[in-house]
Amino acid sequence: VKGPTQPVLVREKQKVAGIWVNAEHQRYSSVPSFYALASSRPIGRIVDERTRAIYELGLDSLQLSPGSNAVSTVEQRFQRGLVELKRRAGLYVEAPHAVEITGGVLYRARLTIPARVPVGRFTAETFLIRDGRVLAAAVRDIDIRKSGFERFVARAADRHSVGYGLVAVALSIALGWAAGWIARRV
Repeated sequence: VKGPTQPVLVREKQKVAGIWVNAEHQRYSSVPSFYALASSRPIGRIVDERTRAIYELGLDSLQLSPGSNAVSTVEQRFQRGLVELKRRAGLYVEAPHAVEITGGVLYRARLTIPARVPVGRFTAETFLIRDGRVLAAAVRDIDIRKSGFERFVARAADRHSVGYGLVAVALSIALGWAAGWIARRV
């Protein structure tokens, strides 16, 4: 499953005279906002490295589009750092043994999509792999949208921005006043 792509700027921090400052940076023009791979076994045991690179199977096979022609080792360092940051945030996931195959025909995969993924069109790709070869592939789009109160607030902020801002300020003032009143009474 891949989320909508977005441009990303990755910066490397460096300590100079006791202060952390931005040093090198790498810009990527299209980075998936979410990436999850579910498989019946670890993907390295299912297909070879070439097939993984062709179909982008696995975090180490993602093809991110760098915006500059950086030296290969620098580009790889930034790409590994970006993938690791996304993995720590729960936005890039590899789930070996997450696909259950029943009777050699039916399958079911369970992937958790965190609440912090951006809304938009996600793409789910399914591959039938036998003896290390991809025999068939299917692609399906999935729309991720906000729901409930979160959807109401997001729509209000988008459609009625001035009213939303005024209500937010009024609510902040009222809650601050109420907290001060309670603190004086206690």
